[in-house]
Amino acid sequence: MTVGILLVSHNQIGTELINTARQMLSCSPLPTKVISIGINDDPDQLHRQLKEELAGLDQGNGILIMTDMYGSTPSNIACTVSARDDVRVVSGLNLPMLIRVLNYPNLSLSELEHKALTGGQEGIARCHQTGCKHD
Repeated sequence: MTVGILLVSHNQIGTELINTARQMLSCSPLPTKVISIGINDDPDQLHRQLKEELAGLDQGNGILIMTDMYGSTPSNIACTVSARDDVRVVSGLNLPMLIRVLNYPNLSLSELEHKALTGGQEGIARCHQTGCKHD
């Protein structure tokens, strides 16, 4: 049994990130689903979809939900289930975060939550090349 991964994001952000991660890793070592939220989506329908996706992903070891932006609709929808012991919600979804999580398919829910946080934070860097000449 493994932890399920649910990406909850604006439009197709989550879909594009998981597709890119699958290309990079040649697979998805954890069961993964995406909920894409559009501007006109019905919140009640989104809550029902969230519960259905959680039930489908649950293999007994919990579910890590990653959302793209804290305080936005995807994050707010995900946070409605954050009190559950078998669910963790991490916001700020980015590709380094997702790759880090998928690289550790045998970790527990708490350990994957930590990997998501550190992967996201450590994946942010300032790129600066000294001595560049610009024409």
